[in-house]
Amino acid sequence: MKKITIIALASFFIGLLAATFIFVYNPVQKDSEQAVNPEKTRSPSAQLYASSPIQDSNHPDFSSVVDKVSPAVVSISAEKVEKRKVIGLESPFDDFWDRFFDTPQEREREYRSVARGTGFFINPDGYVITNNHIVENAIKVEVTTLQEETYQAKIIGNDSETDLALLKVDKGKHPYVELGDSDNIKVGEWVLAIGNPLGLTHSVTAGIVSAKGRIFPGLEQQQPYQDFIQTDAAINRGNSGGPLINLKGKVVGINSIIFSPSGGNIGIGFAISANLARSIVEKLKKEGRVIRGYLGVGVYTVNDDFQKLLDLDTDEGAVINNVDSGSPADKAGLKRYDVIISINGNPIEDGDDLQFKIAEIEPGTKVDITVIREGKKKTMPVEIVEKETSQEREPVSSSGKNIGLKVQEMTSSIARRYGYKTEEGLIITEVERYSEADRKGLETGDIILEVNRKKIEAINELERILNRLKSGDPLLLLIRREDRRGGSQDFMVTLRVPE
Repeated sequence: MKKITIIALASFFIGLLAATFIFVYNPVQKDSEQAVNPEKTRSPSAQLYASSPIQDSNHPDFSSVVDKVSPAVVSISAEKVEKRKVIGLESPFDDFWDRFFDTPQEREREYRSVARGTGFFINPDGYVITNNHIVENAIKVEVTTLQEETYQAKIIGNDSETDLALLKVDKGKHPYVELGDSDNIKVGEWVLAIGNPLGLTHSVTAGIVSAKGRIFPGLEQQQPYQDFIQTDAAINRGNSGGPLINLKGKVVGINSIIFSPSGGNIGIGFAISANLARSIVEKLKKEGRVIRGYLGVGVYTVNDDFQKLLDLDTDEGAVINNVDSGSPADKAGLKRYDVIISINGNPIEDGDDLQFKIAEIEPGTKVDITVIREGKKKTMPVEIVEKETSQEREPVSSSGKNIGLKVQEMTSSIARRYGYKTEEGLIITEVERYSEADRKGLETGDIILEVNRKKIEAINELERILNRLKSGDPLLLLIRREDRRGGSQDFMVTLRVPE
């Protein structure tokens, strides 16, 4: 009996202790309180220091895109041979300015160089897109794949006015990447650049689209057809010609130029839009060159000032600044201050829009151009002709009658490039040694303003005058000579048509 009593008392006290523990130290209750009011349990240090990072499931997976595109990207090596006229053995004068103002060259030397860049296959048959400035005038082009296989490539065609070139590798089937729709990309969208910067093959950089539709006035003479995508994806020397791709693995641009005071990346790079490249590539594949329409006008885009000064009721159109002599525009009667507002009823947004629309017109096509002249609309028929492949003619002989000179038509682009104030006339590009022109002191860089007291602006005008002259007839030239300090001197020179 006594033993049973002891067991009962012990059980009572053990139960009492268990109940007290559950009531005072209930972990379920505390967990409930923490779930309802978590701020009560947060320590002061938790408010001062960042917690463990949370993984963002929406972060882009660059690696899968790179795996898809990289096999289609190639490094390009282009061997070039340049002939330069030099004085002595170590003084090459390859700049046009030196041709105008330094001692006449005594001899030619060949200089070999290798240009390196990037390209990419656009179909399994071996067509490769790259930049024109990499392969222009190359005598040998090689492409090397990710697998370090090297192939000889043929230049199918190139276009300096967009800085694009199309190559062809004949052997094998190749992985390729597709051109996407660059009009659909958005500012702020992720893009990747793949290329060979500074010889580091297949380097990948990431960034965003910083801007679209960039155009650079300072580049218009060498590259008049522009539609650049700006990106902060790192682009350096050697990236030229490589793809700028979106996260779908489509090419939205062809990396082309950088803005940098040091020559290295500062986060401002530019790629030729894929939509511009697509049309150029198709033309190069079909014709081996790009055939463009030519109207023959220099224009400005309509702005607020032009609206007021020309009494326009629209902010669209292109104001004619100059009309090239003998051009379709000249023959049709277009004039300075005319505002071109439509072609065949299709509105013209601005000067760049006019340039692209004219370029797309097949030479020989007749179109109706509507302008605003003195506040009134006027429509004129114009026959578009083919645009010369280069904006500036190569120096040509003045005529079949050799007067010892070669000349080129002065243009505003030549004037700006080489620091001339004069933007008209014929510039002398070569004086034949021991000729009468040489004996009379004419020099390369002199500008012919008048011939026999007639103002001269085109080579064919000089030729017509010379063709009317007989051997031994005199020729009176009005010459302007400018110097590097900005001064100029006009003087007369008489020559005779040779026997």
